[in-house]
Amino acid sequence: MNITVNTQLLIKDKLEGLGWFTYETLKRITTQHPEHQFLFIFGKSFHDDFIFSSNVKPIIVGPKYYHPLTWYLKFNYILPFVLRKHPTDLFFSPDGWTPIHTNLKIANVIHDLNFLHHPLWLPFANRFYYNRYFPIWANKANRIATVSEYTKKDLIDSYKIAAEKIDVVYNGANETLKPISEKEKEETRIKYTNGNPYFIFVGASPPRKNLINLFKAFDQFKEKESSPYKLLIAGAKKWWAEDIKQTYLQMKFIDDVIFTDRVSTEDLNKLICAAHAMTYISLFEGFGIPLLEAMHCETAIITSNVTSMPEIAKDAALLVDPYSVESIKDAMHTITKDENLRQQLIEKGKVRRNDFSWQKTADLLWNCIEKAANS
Repeated sequence: MNITVNTQLLIKDKLEGLGWFTYETLKRITTQHPEHQFLFIFGKSFHDDFIFSSNVKPIIVGPKYYHPLTWYLKFNYILPFVLRKHPTDLFFSPDGWTPIHTNLKIANVIHDLNFLHHPLWLPFANRFYYNRYFPIWANKANRIATVSEYTKKDLIDSYKIAAEKIDVVYNGANETLKPISEKEKEETRIKYTNGNPYFIFVGASPPRKNLINLFKAFDQFKEKESSPYKLLIAGAKKWWAEDIKQTYLQMKFIDDVIFTDRVSTEDLNKLICAAHAMTYISLFEGFGIPLLEAMHCETAIITSNVTSMPEIAKDAALLVDPYSVESIKDAMHTITKDENLRQQLIEKGKVRRNDFSWQKTADLLWNCIEKAANS
C-alpha cells in the first residue's frame, strides 16, 4: 500500500503536543510495516531524523508560511494536485488537516475541538478556517482516530459523526522520562529555585492553559501560607496574551514565579521530578500529555475536572474546578500539608501510567489506518 502522510508538524527542535504524536506514532508505524511505502509531505525543509526507515520518501509542498490563506491554497488546491502525481492508496493525517478535492481513502486524527467551544481563544482568521473546514474533514474521512473518549463523544455530538467510525487511540509519554535520585532533585531545586520547593506548569501559554487562574491561585496560596514555595513555568511564552501578562505583572508574589523558557527533554525530566506537584489546570484538553509525564516522573498532580482530564488522570490526581481560583488554591494547600495524600497520588500514577504507551497508540492507529483502507 502507498500511504501519503501529512507531516507538516515534524519540525526539528520544535515538536509540541501534536508534533510529538506525529513523531512517536510514525516512527513506529513506518519501521514496523516495511511492506508499505510512505510519502511524507513536509511544509518546510525536513530533517533526516524524521526519515525513519527506507520505506519513507520525503517531499516538500509549500507554501512555507502558515496562515489561513496559505492553508486554504495548500489543502484545497496544491495538495490534491501533488497527490495526482504520486501513486497513493490512502492519505493519513495525524493532525486533522486533509485535502478536500480528492477521492482517496482518508484516515484522519482529530485531537480536540477546542476552537469550536472557545473560538475567542484564537485569532479570527484561524478560528474561521478551523470551524469552516474541520467539519468537512471529519465527515470526508473514511476513519477517524482521536485521543480520548471525551473527544470521541464531542465529535459525535458536534459533527454528527457515527460512533463506529471513530477509534480512540490515546497518547503516550516520552519514554525517556523517569524518576531521579533525591540528590538530583535537590540539585535541580538549587539550580532553579534556590533550593525551595515548587509547583510546576509545563507547556506553552495559550488562554486555554489557564495561567491567569493559576497565577491568582498561587498568589492566594502564598498569602495564606507564607511558604517558601515557588511556581515554575517550563515552556515558552507563546500566545502570551495581554490579560495573562497583566495578571502576571499584578501578582503580589511575582518574584516567586520562575520561567525556564523551552528546556531539553533531560532538563524537563529533572524539573518535573523535583517538583512538589504538577499544576495542570487547563480549561480544555483533548488529552493532556503532561499528566502522563508527571506520572512517569512520579510527581503528584493537580488537574482540572473538565473535558478529558478526569478520564486520563482518574484517581491519580487532585481534581479542581479550573474556573475557581479558590478551588486551585485549596488543592495547593492540601498537597503541601498532606504528605500521605501526595504519596498516594504518586503511587496511583505509577499504576495509571501503565495504561498508556506510544507503542499502544501506534498499534491502535495502524488498525485505524487499515480500517480506512478497507472501508
